[in-house]
Amino acid sequence: MNRVPKVRLATSSDAPALVSLNDEFNGGRMPVAIVERRLQHGDEIVVIALLNDEPVGFACAQTYTSFCYEELLGEITEMYVQEQVRGMGLAGMMLECIEEQLRSQGVSTIKVLTGCDNDAAIRAYEKSGFVKEDEVMLEKQLE
Repeated sequence: MNRVPKVRLATSSDAPALVSLNDEFNGGRMPVAIVERRLQHGDEIVVIALLNDEPVGFACAQTYTSFCYEELLGEITEMYVQEQVRGMGLAGMMLECIEEQLRSQGVSTIKVLTGCDNDAAIRAYEKSGFVKEDEVMLEKQLE
């Protein structure tokens, strides 16, 4: 059987598949109704990767502004491709789709944070033209 990869913007009907994929990726289970609502009314860009019309990955991005910068900025916040279909170019296809969406909104710079030991993700981003910067991410949980 010929494997046909495809990437498109996610719709609210993709919510159950996105919840399942996110559970594989992050281990967190968002209620389908919340995901549907956010896809319908949110500002987040969500793309879904399909192989023979079966969901196998997703990526998310957002735009943001700051008084410190004149331009609108973009950030890729999530990207996941199921392990058994990695290496087929799906990550690159999703990044290209996100770039098109962000560019159409006026974004000229996209940032992404990923684990410093996540070599596969770093390679995928670099293959799509991203360049490593010397930054450190810190996090604090608020109670």
